[in-house]
Amino acid sequence: MTDTPKIHATAEVGSAQIGAGTSIWQNVVVLAGAKIGKDCNINAQCFVENDVVLGDRVTVKSGVYLWDGVHLQNDVFVGPNVTFTNDKFPRSKQYPEHFSKTVVCEGASIGGGAIILPGVRIERGAMVGAGAVVTKNVPPFAIVVGNPAQIVGYVSGSVTSGASTVVPATSPQLGSPVSVGVGAVKLHALKVVGDMRGDLSVGEIPTEIPFDVKRYFLVFNVPSTKTRGEHAHHQCHQFLICVKGSCSVVVDDGNHRAEVLLDTPGKGLHLPPLTWGIQYKYSKDAVLLVFASHAYDAKDYIRDYSEFTSVVKHHS
Repeated sequence: MTDTPKIHATAEVGSAQIGAGTSIWQNVVVLAGAKIGKDCNINAQCFVENDVVLGDRVTVKSGVYLWDGVHLQNDVFVGPNVTFTNDKFPRSKQYPEHFSKTVVCEGASIGGGAIILPGVRIERGAMVGAGAVVTKNVPPFAIVVGNPAQIVGYVSGSVTSGASTVVPATSPQLGSPVSVGVGAVKLHALKVVGDMRGDLSVGEIPTEIPFDVKRYFLVFNVPSTKTRGEHAHHQCHQFLICVKGSCSVVVDDGNHRAEVLLDTPGKGLHLPPLTWGIQYKYSKDAVLLVFASHAYDAKDYIRDYSEFTSVVKHHS
């Protein structure tokens, strides 16, 4: 890292708020109000307007225009020719009182040629595929592709290092649940009895379902492109069984993340409190049964991922 920014002779930089170690390459224009952090790399033929904020170690590849209201947090990657927009109803010589604020959070990446609509928030660690058209907020660590962009997966493994997904090494046996490597989340085996008159699955409390059940709910008729969950609980335990069809469950303890496929009534997944849970990839016939240790209480939900990580740190 150098002490001063490296600015190419052909660049026009009006801002004095450029962090140490930042490189600004050929034919880049940076207006006076822009704020650019340390060790950033802004490639050739880019434009940075006044109300633009870049954190540290941000990479902006060639042909990207950052308009007023675009904020890129630390370690964001923006691929070539990504198009940001800041006005939903633009007219020549007519300007809104305030431009929409678009935020790309820490560690997120945007592939080349993607289009980002005004006011969108791309959360921490998310991955936007090349050419995607992002019309709504992207959840933390989600992978989105297409037009309009849809969730097709989640970035796997360690929240901080991006290591490989932790999955159970062996299938669970009755009475011997298997850790999935994320906090105290465990995959349980449930007894399934086949019979010509119809199959039977049974789980006992507290052997297979390790808490007193106060509530249950069913999730069904979910379109395959939709995502459920995206929250954690302060106190409530949950136990998930896909009684018909299949769905995938992403679990996250603030440090590690894993994805578990529930595709038989013979498997149940225990999510203790302070586990961020997401369910997606529902088959057309999927029916997800969820047992809960507490009655519904809106105050027990944590629906913001940043708040979740803050609560986890406080408890650790």
